[in-house]
Amino acid sequence: MENITISKLNYWKVHKKKFAAITAYDFSFAKLFSNQGVPVILVGDSLGMTIQGNSSTLPVKVKDIEYHTKAVRKGAPNVFLLSDLPFMSYYETKIALKNTAKIIQSGANMIKIEGGKWLIKIIKELSERSILVCGHIGLTPQSFNYLSGYKVQGKEKNDANKLIEEAFLLEEAGIKMLVVECIPALLAKQITENLSIPVIGIGAGSNTNGQILVMQDLLGITEGKTPKFSKNFLSESGSIQNAIQRYIKEVKNSLYPNNMYSY
Repeated sequence: MENITISKLNYWKVHKKKFAAITAYDFSFAKLFSNQGVPVILVGDSLGMTIQGNSSTLPVKVKDIEYHTKAVRKGAPNVFLLSDLPFMSYYETKIALKNTAKIIQSGANMIKIEGGKWLIKIIKELSERSILVCGHIGLTPQSFNYLSGYKVQGKEKNDANKLIEEAFLLEEAGIKMLVVECIPALLAKQITENLSIPVIGIGAGSNTNGQILVMQDLLGITEGKTPKFSKNFLSESGSIQNAIQRYIKEVKNSLYPNNMYSY
């Protein structure tokens, strides 16, 4: 695989070339995903649930993200690698800078943080130091308790307008990519079309620039109830490799997510 950079992702947005992304947490899967042509991998704090067996992402520590980032980078040296800053690891600028440095030094190209207006100062400080930042709005799993669970966000007009405003403010502050999670497809389309940066959707319809899935959801090995937007690509593919190829193809051709997997 060619080396994937933020410039390449911006080029794809301008030329309306959709791309697939996936979470990974170890060397072996990162290598497999990279070899199949996945250009973007996220070391997500979802590892708190998928790897550690917790009921939420909240127990994940910075050292956990560092460890898994190092492993994934070894397996996928040329992908564009995002890593989450976990819960309460960026509540003020000084702390955010310290923890970001650890994760970038572990091999990430970009860090991802959840939230809206309150992040503006932190994003500006990170961006001024040439650190690539990805925002995350809509359903933000680190706000699990505040949101009273995992629910679709932005269904009401006022809530939708707030998310649109936050997206603009975050881009103005300096984010270079945005993840929108569990929001109506039409709202995601509006945000994507009005931002100049790549927008990745998860449970946000097919009109974003990219799509991301948790690898366990994509492979149909998630325990318990799965989100509406998750699709088991392995069930009809015969192998993990074929499942990843099918996922990439369906994203590129706007076949996934269709209405069945959207809000």
